[in-house]
Amino acid sequence: MANVPPPQGSKSRKGAPPAMTQTVGNLDKLEPTATVNMNFKVPPDFRREFKTYAAQHGISMLDLLQEGFRLIKAQRG
Repeated sequence: MANVPPPQGSKSRKGAPPAMTQTVGNLDKLEPTATVNMNFKVPPDFRREFKTYAAQHGISMLDLLQEGFRLIKAQRG
């Protein structure tokens, strides 16, 4: 394998790290009532059936998903 020398002036050009007041708060926890996106795809027929069921029962698709997950989680442990 060839021994390649480092580029001329290989000092770091990134500079000093930002001050704590300038950092992004990406480690802060969100409020329990906040919502975030979940991206996944489902077949069109399933989406139509899911949306129709939620509408017929007067609940949001989010509520239906959460209730279904709670039931499955309780059933399977």
